[in-house]
Formats: sequence, C-alpha cells, structure tokens
Amino acid sequence: MTMRRRTFSLFYYSSLLIVSFLQIFVHGDHNHTVIPINRDLYHSSGDLMEMIKSLVDRHPDKLTMETIKTGNKGYSAEISVVTYCRRRRKDVEGRSKFRILLSFGQHGRELITSELALRILSILSEEQFLPTMDPASLNSTLDDLVIKVVPMENLNGRKLVEAGDLCERRNGRGVDLNRNWSVDWGKKEKDFDPYEENPGYAPFSEPETQILRKLAISFDPHVWVNVHSGMEALFMPYDHKNTTPEGLSSQRMRRLLEEINKAHCHNHCMIGSGGGSVGYLAHGTATDYMFDVVRVPMAFTFEIYGDNTASSNDCFKMFNPVDHSTFNGVLNSWSAAFFTIFKLGPNHLDEFQEKTSASNLDKLVSIDEYLDGYLMERTHRSGKKMEVLDFGMQEIRTYFRLFLLSSVLLMFMFCSRISKSKCSRPIVSSFAAASH
Repeated sequence: MTMRRRTFSLFYYSSLLIVSFLQIFVHGDHNHTVIPINRDLYHSSGDLMEMIKSLVDRHPDKLTMETIKTGNKGYSAEISVVTYCRRRRKDVEGRSKFRILLSFGQHGRELITSELALRILSILSEEQFLPTMDPASLNSTLDDLVIKVVPMENLNGRKLVEAGDLCERRNGRGVDLNRNWSVDWGKKEKDFDPYEENPGYAPFSEPETQILRKLAISFDPHVWVNVHSGMEALFMPYDHKNTTPEGLSSQRMRRLLEEINKAHCHNHCMIGSGGGSVGYLAHGTATDYMFDVVRVPMAFTFEIYGDNTASSNDCFKMFNPVDHSTFNGVLNSWSAAFFTIFKLGPNHLDEFQEKTSASNLDKLVSIDEYLDGYLMERTHRSGKKMEVLDFGMQEIRTYFRLFLLSSVLLMFMFCSRISKSKCSRPIVSSFAAASH
C-alpha cells in the first residue's frame, strides 16, 4: 500500500511539473498573474446597456435610443445609438445644430471605454455632474448640440471577452472593426498580425462597420471621436500614413487637442497623427474614413488609458484600470475632456456651416454608400421611420453591377463589329483588283 502511494505521489507531482513546464513554454511570461475582469468596477455588457436604456427612459426630453440590426453570411450584429438633443423640435436632427458622433467599445477588450460612455450620458441627463463645470454654463453650451453616442460598437466581441477571452479585440467572427473601413483597406505592414488586425474579406464586410457608415453619412457630424484604450493619446488623421492633413482643418484639430491635453492630460498625452505617433501604420481605420470620405471637419481617435507595466498576456490590466481610484480618475478626467469638446465645438459653428454648404456637392460616395447610407432610412412626416430599399439591398447592388458589366460587353461587341466591317472592305476591294 505504501509503495502504491509513493508511486502515485511520484506520478502526480511529475505530472504537475510537466504541466507547469508546458505553461511556461507556451505562455512565456509566467511570473505575472493574469487579472480577471473586476466585476465590482465593470458592468457586464447586458447590465450596462440596460442601465443606458433606463437612463434614456427616465429622460425622454433629452435622450432617445434606437437599436440597429443587420447581418450577412450567417453573422448578425446590433448597435444601439443614443441621441442627446435639448429643446427638440420636429426636425430634431436640424442642420442648424452642431453635430457630434462618439463611438466606444470598438475593441471588445477595452471595457473602460463603454464605462466612459455611460458616465457621459449620465452627465448629459443631469443625473451626475462635473465638479469643475458650472451647470448654467453647461446648459447653455448643450442647447446648440446634437450628440450621438454609440456606447458599445462591438457587442459580440465584448461577449467573447466576458466569456474569458480577455485579449480579444475583434468582432464575433474574428475581424478587427478598426481595419474594415475602405481608406487604404487591406494593406499589410511587415509586422502584420492576423489575430490582431484581420481586416475582413472586403471593406465594410462586417455588419458593425456597415451600421456605423450609414449612421455617419446620414448624420454628417462636425466632430467624430473613436474612443480606445491601451495608452494615453489624442490622435488626429492619418492612421495609414505618417503625416497629418494639410491646411486649416489640421491646424484647428491640433489646437483643440493641445487645449484638451493641457486641461485634462496635464500635457502628458501624445498628440499627432495615429500613424506617426504610435510607431506603426494602421490601414482601413474608422477615423481616416470619417475624415477623407465623410469629410468630418474634426476627426479624432482618443486613447484614454494604458498600463505599460502589464504583462503582454494580461490584457484586462493592460487596457483597463483595475482599482477604484484609477477607474474613477479616468472617468472623471475624460468625461471632463469631452465636455470641453462640447463647449469649444460650437465656437466654430459658423465656419463649419460655411464648409457644409460649400462641400456637400463635393462629397463623393460610391453606389454602395449611396444605397446603404442615403436611402436606408428616411423620416416620414408623421415621424415614423421608413426602411427604404433595406430589403433586397444586396440584390439591387448585384443587378446594378450586372447591368454595368452587360453594358460594357455589349459596347465592346458593337465596337468590335464596326471595326471588323471597316477592316473587311479594303480586303475585298484588293481581291477584286487582283482578279481584274
């Protein structure tokens, strides 16, 4: 009996040693403990969206919410959009107001960004307050704004993170939503990581990016901010090249970022182009599309938190605060930064209105963007939303392309026949001359 116990003990501890060795070999960084999601700080995706819905229900005079669903190739997604507008009229999306579009949670593992969205909406509804801002001044500022907030762009990816895959940044079928836009799409750098940066099989192949594109084209914002975590930075275009745009728009964006950096980052946030500042180029990003195609005058990517001391496989700690003090500090500081944008933005309203009227005709969109964006939703006089060409949209695009292809082929055949008939005449006449 004693010999059996010794044999079993030897086998048991040998097995543990082998398993430990394999873990070290596979994961490498074995001296670091992987920190799980802190459920005392972070809401689940379901709870967070339910809290936002309840917030909207309590403040119908300020907030409205819609959920947009779509899918393709067996994969579906939904995105909820919260709209803030004070003193709403029938033309709630009136072009006289300064329009701001904010997106959070594009990467599943960046939980802190969606918590910031909840905090901003709570302040907008006046259930929470900024200690450094006068309520009367804030109300005066917000009268001139329409703000659309996407609290959780990548719900499917977020659910994968909550199920235990703490490093997952992609959507539910493994595509990085911030590589799926059409500007410089699909280009791969030497350090390309398919796990991190899979761009999908085509631009806008993913339902999530399709929804955001339609929203951006129809809303036509003056300001776009894509909110991420992983570092502390205030980025402007471009992500796909190591330059910033030229002209007045670039100067205006940089001035605003410098003021935010001074007031809320204590001058330690990185400022510049995403491609020039991070150390690598990113192709097919949302911010580059918003600036180049949608022509948003001020398009930004904000990185609101990062722990560079975290282990490479400790993703929750790397991208999210893990203690109450840091968590609240991030939310307080960055919500104040966004309200600085809300306050400063309308100061440029006259310039932007001039830009809008001058450049609307210059906005070039593809047939796909036109059908998907401009015709997807229109508002009936009664206020009821009508889906126009939503059903069968893919078929319409397919038939349109077939029509173009057929037209080209017919034109080619017609031109070929004309060419042959012209060429055949001198040949016939030469034969006739030879016979004579």
